[in-house]
Amino acid sequence: MLRGVFDRLHDPRRPIEPPYPSTKPSKAEQLGDDDPDPRIESDARLLLKHAPPGPCYDNLKNNVATRLMRTKLNAWPDGTPDFVSHHVLRDYIQDTARKCGADSVTIYGARVLRVRKVDDDSGSKWEVTWSTLRQQQQQQWQEERHHSTFDAVVVASGHYHAPRIPDIPGLAESKARWPARIWHSKVYRNPEGFENKNVLLLGAGVSSTDIARELGPVAREIYQSSRNGLFDLPASALPENGIRVSEVESFEITEKGNTADSTLSSDSPLPLIVHLKSGQKLCDIHAIILCTGYHITLPFLPDYHDDETSPADASDTVLVTDGTQVHNLHKDIFYIPDPTLAFVGVPYYTATFTLFEFQAIVVAAVFSGNAQLPEQSKQREEYRAKLAAKGVGRVFHSLHNQEEEYVRDLLDWINRDGAAHGRPPVEGHTPTWLKAKEEQLERMKALFGVPGEKKESSDVIVAPLVRRAHLLS
Repeated sequence: MLRGVFDRLHDPRRPIEPPYPSTKPSKAEQLGDDDPDPRIESDARLLLKHAPPGPCYDNLKNNVATRLMRTKLNAWPDGTPDFVSHHVLRDYIQDTARKCGADSVTIYGARVLRVRKVDDDSGSKWEVTWSTLRQQQQQQWQEERHHSTFDAVVVASGHYHAPRIPDIPGLAESKARWPARIWHSKVYRNPEGFENKNVLLLGAGVSSTDIARELGPVAREIYQSSRNGLFDLPASALPENGIRVSEVESFEITEKGNTADSTLSSDSPLPLIVHLKSGQKLCDIHAIILCTGYHITLPFLPDYHDDETSPADASDTVLVTDGTQVHNLHKDIFYIPDPTLAFVGVPYYTATFTLFEFQAIVVAAVFSGNAQLPEQSKQREEYRAKLAAKGVGRVFHSLHNQEEEYVRDLLDWINRDGAAHGRPPVEGHTPTWLKAKEEQLERMKALFGVPGEKKESSDVIVAPLVRRAHLLS
């Protein structure tokens, strides 16, 4: 098992950002060696590139109750609250890995570079190339490459590592001039440095709203730009000094914008005018955080990427097109053309650990021969029916209000096949889990209304404009 950085493992270092814009998933993890950040020494940069810090910020807590994330392999320590700091989640995962033996077969600090199918004397195999870092006597780090072949590969690389940087007019130029003032939410760690500042957040999802609530007590004004998307949180979740505004149309550098980043005082706002699609303008903004999400990207499977094709036109062999969906998977797990390639953790809006464990159980059942996949034609038929019902893109992998049904379907399949091999049935969600799920839904409704319902356009701007000196009509 090769393992890099666990997304919920907190790292105080800030990751190197991708180029602006970053819209092609196959290149989303390319940080660019042609113009390295002069503030980062070469060794430090190598470490950051090899195992990039994840998006976990200092005060991050889970927003899915721990009772919903209990795996069959390990119980939470007695008295664990429903919502805990990231270090509690880290300890649970590491303890689980030790208890089940995964820790002893894991290569830590490994960066997977390439996965490809090869033929040798023993048949068709997956060749995996990965790298590790070794420190030399002079304290310098050297990359070492390794190769191995496997009968099957499971991809469990997560969603949150390749920032999606939108191609908004003026954004790239603004970032180039003031790199320390504009960055993706993956870089955010804490409210330090935002005291009495006006902050613009692009995006209105969970991360954006959480950051807004963290900045609320220290910032002057917080503007949250929303496209009024299906899974945007309501503006009522913003802090007292937060205001929801419409989607950003462009960034205009003013005549004063020739001031370099090094000479722009920390108290000075950016010499920018932010044009909104509502026709309004924002000025006197000190910092911009792009809470614009992440690409689905498989940089180690470049032959399965096709950046130039829309999701609707995806072929029967491609895995990633525009970075919003993994194509051609049976039940969001098995690659239909070659099910020796499997995925765990693709679905969104789930109880994470629990759902991923059920998927892993299914992979183990199939790879061990205790469950059989349907004929490829049947897999393809089911996949196309799902496409017709759900559509393409991120929503294709959404299990919002469908998680229990999805798990029942998986277990009905492997338990039926497993019985023929004398295997005991795998139990589904426990009564404790189901009760916690019901409580979670009620809590979310009370806080945010019903997630996934389209908001009315009147939800875009909520605060009286007379209180906002920086929002111009």
